[in-house]
Amino acid sequence: MRTFDLSPLYRSTVGFDRLFDMIDQTARVEPLPNWPPYNVEKSGDDHYRITMAVAGFGPDEIEITQKENLLLVSGQKHAEQENVQFLHRGIATRAFKQTFSLADYVNVTGAHLENGLLIVDLVREVPEEMKPRRIPITNSTSGQKVIEHDKSEQNKAA
Repeated sequence: MRTFDLSPLYRSTVGFDRLFDMIDQTARVEPLPNWPPYNVEKSGDDHYRITMAVAGFGPDEIEITQKENLLLVSGQKHAEQENVQFLHRGIATRAFKQTFSLADYVNVTGAHLENGLLIVDLVREVPEEMKPRRIPITNSTSGQKVIEHDKSEQNKAA
């Protein structure tokens, strides 16, 4: 496994501590579960979609929770009928728990179950005060007061 030294980046960046911690943490995390299979798609500049294959699960057996920058999708099957005997069981019914780290200002806008696929729509909504803005630059003389004219000249003109 490779290790990366991120210390040079700390010298030239400000406010990216959380990002560097996440990168550093990925090296220490145990392997991610590979079930249920899922896709993460980007459908626009700020629109994302997670599609999970959850065949056999109903809407009441799946729970989606967003807490701060973490999205948790979990599934738990209800008890099976006891009088059913399976000759072959190919549809997985095991419980699952999948977590996704979300960037700042990414929120879930909706979720629906269609043809065995759980579709979770997300959008990044950056508040107006956080969007880039142009800062006006003033020169040193614009902040100074203009020297008033001689009062005797003003009286003559009047």
